[in-house]
Formats: sequence, structure tokens, C-alpha cells
Amino acid sequence: MKATFKHIRMSPQKMRSVVNMVRGKGADEALGILRFCRRRAAGNVLKMIESAVANAKQKGGIAIENLYLKEIVVGQGPIMKRWRARSRGMAHIIIKRSSHISVELEER
Repeated sequence: MKATFKHIRMSPQKMRSVVNMVRGKGADEALGILRFCRRRAAGNVLKMIESAVANAKQKGGIAIENLYLKEIVVGQGPIMKRWRARSRGMAHIIIKRSSHISVELEER
């Protein structure tokens, strides 16, 4: 039971702080934690876990109580580079990072 979400416009560092809260927990416990987390990244991680749970239900009819997060990984996505005008005609680069998440659930 896997799910992936790519090209999320948020840096992987911010995503990993949320993912570390739920890594290794049961799927129902992880969903409960993320619903009350105030970080913006929690919405994307919640969406991913719900998608993986739906895949598990469709594939094998497995109950959510028996699922746990076997693996959840946040990777670096493509980087957009933008320029900002500075003094004396110079330009400084602005790096806009993105990330990829993959979730794998397994039955206990």
C-alpha cells in the first residue's frame, strides 16, 4: 500500500519536521496527530496518508486499525531559481524549493 505526492511547493526541511512526528506510528494515530497539527506541511502529509489508506482499503479491504507507517520519506524535488534586484545593479538569487513525499503502509 503505497502513495506518492510530487512537486509540493514547500521545502523538504519543513516537511520532514512534520513527517518525523508520525514516522512508525499506526495509521489511525498518525491521522489524529496531523489533524490537530498547526504546521502548513501537516495538510499535505495528512492527504498522503489518507490516500495510502484508501489504496489499502481498495486493494485488500484491510481495516485502518491494522495499518502502520512502515516507511515515509521526504525527498528533494526540483528547485526553481528566481532573481531579485539589489543595489548597484546587482541581482541575488532566490531559491524556491519543492519536495516529494512517498508513504508505504503495512499490515500488523
